[in-house]
Amino acid sequence: MIGLTAEGTPLRDTSEVADFASRCFRPAPGDRVGVELEFLVFDNAVFHSGAAAGHVPLTRVEQAMPAVLPGGSRVTFEPGGQLELSGPAAPLQDALNLLAADVTAVREALGAAGLTPVGIGLDPVRPARRQLHLPRYDAMAEFLGVPYGPLMMCSTASVQVNLDLGERPAERWERAHALGPVLLAAFANSPLSGGRPCGWMSGRQAVWDRLDRTRTAPVPASGDPAADWAEYLLDARLMLVREGEERYRPVLDGSTFRDWLAGGGERRPTAEDLAYHASTVFPPVRPRGWLEIRYLDAQHPEVWPVCAAVTHALVTDDRAADAALAAVDRHLPLRGPHREAWEAATRCGLTEPRLARAAEACFRAALEALPRLGASPGLVGKVAAFADRYVTPGRSPAADLLDDPMPGRRVPVWLNDEGRQ
Repeated sequence: MIGLTAEGTPLRDTSEVADFASRCFRPAPGDRVGVELEFLVFDNAVFHSGAAAGHVPLTRVEQAMPAVLPGGSRVTFEPGGQLELSGPAAPLQDALNLLAADVTAVREALGAAGLTPVGIGLDPVRPARRQLHLPRYDAMAEFLGVPYGPLMMCSTASVQVNLDLGERPAERWERAHALGPVLLAAFANSPLSGGRPCGWMSGRQAVWDRLDRTRTAPVPASGDPAADWAEYLLDARLMLVREGEERYRPVLDGSTFRDWLAGGGERRPTAEDLAYHASTVFPPVRPRGWLEIRYLDAQHPEVWPVCAAVTHALVTDDRAADAALAAVDRHLPLRGPHREAWEAATRCGLTEPRLARAAEACFRAALEALPRLGASPGLVGKVAAFADRYVTPGRSPAADLLDDPMPGRRVPVWLNDEGRQ
């Protein structure tokens, strides 16, 4: 939580929400990146036997995990059993090296147990099923409802890229939004659900878009990010209220944080309530004293470094950002929070010609920037190979899955460890 003081003291008025929002955008010199990877876990033997895909019990995954990860990543699990690795924040190449070491260790350990971590944004075959029944998740599930609540909680997986705000936070905030549709399209990787095409290149983003949009839509842009964030927090519906260490009450009457602050409920909200409320809203970019970029689908274990490197380069490097934004302005006049651009990226990926042209320019800018950001030749080569395979021909990674969604052979391409290297 950012800058909490007197957590039990009731907030007086909206000015304290504005103060909280301002602290989320406090300049922070540096260009570190932190990456959080989510994976769906599958049982190899199930597919080799030709049986229907089943959920892997969470206890089996936990028992198979390495006791120690060499890169120091934090291991957590999402409600449906998705495995999450959160790497330490560091300069770009160091951050990717540390997390890559951990991904390798996890893949080897799970592989020895007959399991495969799969980087896809939406479970392509299995129905949503919750494995974690913590009080917070119980209340969240009741608030979100069906069908999109269970899908989001149990069937989605992402790459989250966390970036320092730098000396000019407003610039990085604006870049992360303006480039969002292009990056979403370039890395769209979730076109299947129930073993069939779902009608979206990023089915994961489509699920998020269809939740409560007071908490998942992009933050509106007026040119004052802190003021915009404060308004977003005030107008987002309350999801749940903590009533004790392990007690959460879902708020189902549609009331917002602004309503609560104005006198609704049995008590006035505190600074702690505000900070917790901020942790329950999920816009595509969220400020927390750093930038959380949350709109990227999970990627193949060999591809996620490309996703992180390109995002980092385009948001933090001034020359790359200028070139990328010029391309977005040229090809996508409806940029940033405008729903049309996000919708096109979610549905079409890079098959939308304007997104494809903008993506080509963005990848050229990233490739030029990465060496001066300390990227190794190997990493630059991976980015170039991704651009050649996907961006130049106007294909998102999702196209590989659509080529062979449920093949005649028993092991689908998305479970094949060599599938997209």
